[in-house]
Formats: sequence, structure tokens, C-alpha cells
Amino acid sequence: MIRFGALALALFMLAACDVRRDDGIAFEPIISPCEPVAFEDVALTLCTVDPNTHRIRTDLAPPPGDTPFRSLSQLRDALSPEQLGRTVLAVNGGMYDDAGQPIGYYVEDRRRLKMLNRNEGPGNFHLLPNGVFFGERDGDWQVLSADQFAQRVSERPFFATQSGPMLVIDGRLHPSIANDGESRNIRNAVGVDAHGRALFVISEERISFGKLARFYRDVLGARNALFLDGNVSQIWDPANDRLDTGAALGPLIVIENKAEAAP
Repeated sequence: MIRFGALALALFMLAACDVRRDDGIAFEPIISPCEPVAFEDVALTLCTVDPNTHRIRTDLAPPPGDTPFRSLSQLRDALSPEQLGRTVLAVNGGMYDDAGQPIGYYVEDRRRLKMLNRNEGPGNFHLLPNGVFFGERDGDWQVLSADQFAQRVSERPFFATQSGPMLVIDGRLHPSIANDGESRNIRNAVGVDAHGRALFVISEERISFGKLARFYRDVLGARNALFLDGNVSQIWDPANDRLDTGAALGPLIVIENKAEAAP
């Protein structure tokens, strides 16, 4: 893995700046969890979310309705000043239908909006096994295949989103994924390392499933990693003034600074 030293330093310095509202009131400095990296000459952005400093939640729609946000900018515009002050990252996370509704297991604030989906069918989601990213707000985050989730998880988590395919399963590549196949796209994914950190990756150029999976397994040390989406992949990194736009989205994963997050 090659790190872009000068660029990373510049981004860190930017991330340490005060964030100010329109009325001039400054929040505590927000530190971005993201950094530019590369794997086998493909540029990536790696965002490391640490349970010691961050909280995770899923967010589909602004209250009180059930119409999905459909973009990261809509999410941003719906947040209160306090929420804006503690948000450090948001990414698209989970497969969805034309209306933006999840097609797989989805839990938000411990409310289950969609049941686990283990059906066969076309597309990436049904390239079985698919999987679930889930956990508690303050930690104990996990990625499991859908079958493992059904067998091992009996209590509803605080958040969960189902996507697919799995990239890495118990340290092995998904059986249908080649080391570096011909299908290449902008893609994003999530894995959890041995320290319990959630590792979000978005490619800055087209990448194969296999190369992304091997980055998780061989460089990041994630025994389980889950593909979140391709082509529509987007992130919001407030400290680095990055707000991606593109195709309409569905479920979102939001990361907050624990020190500033509401109890």
C-alpha cells in the first residue's frame, strides 16, 4: 500500500480547522477519518472508524416520513446544526430498489424496516453469499454473511444494512470472485479489522471485485468484508470538504464523533 504523504498531510491540516456555522459560531475541530491510499496502482480512499472515538448509525429518510433522502446533500441539509457539528463521515450503504427502499435486512435505531433477504436472483446482491454490516452504536461492529448472521445473531442490533456480495468470508475471497476479474467499476465496501474498527473504502478509479477484496484481506487484515455498491458509490467527508454527487441513493451509513454525539 502506497500512501500519498504530501497530500495526506495537507488533508490532515485542513481537517484540523474549525468548522463554523453561518452565524460564525465555531464547533470543535473535526478530524477526518479518511486518507488517500493506493493498492496495486489503484487510488483509493480509506476511512477508518474507531469505536473509541466514533459512533455509527444508519439513516434512510428524514423524520417523520419514509421517503428516502436519495443523496448525501439531502442528508446534510436535513441535519440540525448540532448534528452537523458531530458528523465526520457518511457513505451509501446497502442495496435498494427504484424508490430507494432497502431490498435486504435493514435496521435503524433498533427498528427493523426490512427482513433478512436470502433469496436467489440476478445482480450483485444475489451473488451469494451476500452479507450484513451491523452492530451497536458505540462499537462491536461486525460483517457476517447472511447465513452466518441468521445463525449467530438472535438480538436485533442498533443498526444493520444488507448488501452483497461478500468480498471476504472468514479470511477467504468470495468463491465466485477472481483475484482480479474483468468487471471494473467505482466501488465502495466495508470491513472490520482485528481491533474492531470499521474500514470504509471507496475507489477513486475503476477496480475489480477481487482487487478490492484482496486489499481488505491482505493489507487491512479484515477477515470479513462486504461490498456496499458500485458505480453509484459516494461519500461525504465534511472535514475535507468532499460531498460526492451522482445517482440517487438508498440507505446511508452515518459516522459521528463520539465526543460530540448526543448520549
